[in-house]
Amino acid sequence: MSVFRWGNPISTFQDLEREVDRWFRSMDLAIEGLRLGRPFPALNLFDTGESYLITAELPGCHVDDLELQVAGGILTLKGRRLTGTEVPDERFRRSERPNGNWERKVSLPERVDEDHIRADLTDGLLRLHLPKLPSGQPRRIEVSKKPLAPPDAQEGSVSSE
Repeated sequence: MSVFRWGNPISTFQDLEREVDRWFRSMDLAIEGLRLGRPFPALNLFDTGESYLITAELPGCHVDDLELQVAGGILTLKGRRLTGTEVPDERFRRSERPNGNWERKVSLPERVDEDHIRADLTDGLLRLHLPKLPSGQPRRIEVSKKPLAPPDAQEGSVSSE
């Protein structure tokens, strides 16, 4: 008698996911006036132990054109990038570099010390240093034992026995 073994049904979906990802990576999704792809700016987030380091590529951006905010565990980067060319839009045959106003929001993994955040922009690379707040140790909560009130006792009444 032959034995037929079923494979893992989840692996079929994993194979499908890999194929769809490969297919999307091979496509250039440029549409006239719209480019679908990575959000601008491209950035990396590193955990250095005591702080986070975020690096963002901002070619063509100036310090005066940047606005950075952090609140509620969300870092918001806003800016403006101009090409500096005086070529009218109708003369462009291909435009792949983001131009104009942009905004990017990033969720931070932990709370940061907002009073000690540092940022610098050098040669189009923004570096944000976000120190972590000290993590609180778990605190034990004492539970007191209260005597159980009789079922017929009304709240607020005192027995004279």
